[in-house]
Amino acid sequence: MSANSTALRRRRAATAGFHLGAGALSVLWLAPIALVLVTSLRSFDDIAAHGLGSLPHSFTLGNFRQAWVDGGQQRALINSLIVTVPCVLITLALAAMAAFALSRYELPLRRTLLLVMLGGNLLPPQILLIPVSKLSEIMGVYDTLPALIGVQIGFGVGFYVFVLHGFMRAIPNEIQQAAVVDGAGPWQIFWRIILPLARPALAALGALAFTWVFNDLLWAITVLRSDTKMPVTAALIGLQGQYVSMWNVIAAGSVIAAAPTVAVFLRFQRHFVAGLNLGAVK
Repeated sequence: MSANSTALRRRRAATAGFHLGAGALSVLWLAPIALVLVTSLRSFDDIAAHGLGSLPHSFTLGNFRQAWVDGGQQRALINSLIVTVPCVLITLALAAMAAFALSRYELPLRRTLLLVMLGGNLLPPQILLIPVSKLSEIMGVYDTLPALIGVQIGFGVGFYVFVLHGFMRAIPNEIQQAAVVDGAGPWQIFWRIILPLARPALAALGALAFTWVFNDLLWAITVLRSDTKMPVTAALIGLQGQYVSMWNVIAAGSVIAAAPTVAVFLRFQRHFVAGLNLGAVK
């Protein structure tokens, strides 16, 4: 047997092993999701008679109506969108302007500002729960959705500035210099040149920001108290307490809560994956 055929067989065996391992991991990852989807479509009598892990014998869409109307998921989903959409838009707008200034101009203490922004994101959020709660009470915005919006913007803008800074810094200086020669000011350079070139980065960060803000639970239970103002993630806890043994309704509520983020991911999938490399350029 020649050395080339032996090497070829080894490569084929390694490739087959890789695909088998990746396939097994994919099945393990998808199995809980499939279980939740199937459970959300099963009737309570079916689960009670045959068990949660058994094969389904009947299907119904009534679980989604019960979770949507009786379980309060409709109101909670609206609250989540009221918080998430302004947070994403305002945070990206502020981060883009700050990153433009820090990456394209020689500002004093530029590196210090970037390190402070990065250091703020390295702090464990648990140590800030009490200060944030007390501060919102002092400002008179406790238990309001604007308080949650402000907290999400405050804790997100630093990270987005740091990421966009790396992207904008990689844009060739010759483009900006040509615009200056043509008489463009800083705002025109930002709006007409840098911002269009940064659209892929903004799209990726927008998808990531939507997922993070929409799925957040910690800050919601920190600055909110009323059940009618809770976002969908916090409402799931109340749904579990309300329907403690009705796993079909709880699963339906989980599917409803996950649907917006899944839709955003599918829409911006290409940018979402590319966003994992944002800020890596020097």
